[in-house]
Amino acid sequence: MEGKNENMPHKLTFENRTSGTITGVRDVTSFDEKEILLLTSQGKLKLKGEQLHVKRLNLEKGEVDVEGKLEEAVYLSGNNQRKEEPLLKRMFR
Repeated sequence: MEGKNENMPHKLTFENRTSGTITGVRDVTSFDEKEILLLTSQGKLKLKGEQLHVKRLNLEKGEVDVEGKLEEAVYLSGNNQRKEEPLLKRMFR
């Protein structure tokens, strides 16, 4: 999967900071109502806000629809990326 959408065009589009679409998504690393961490073709993307929800996820196409109150969108560089455990491992602790 990683090689399949690695070169996908990446686009981040939000309307009124309440709903948006992200393309070029390779994986959803973690999510809750305050933070969503995505692995995109351009690196890790952290979305912060309130009442955030992943409305639609299609990893084959590399698309994610998000809704909620977006307060911050940050691309993480190598120095401030934290090591993430796989989502399933965290879910079944």
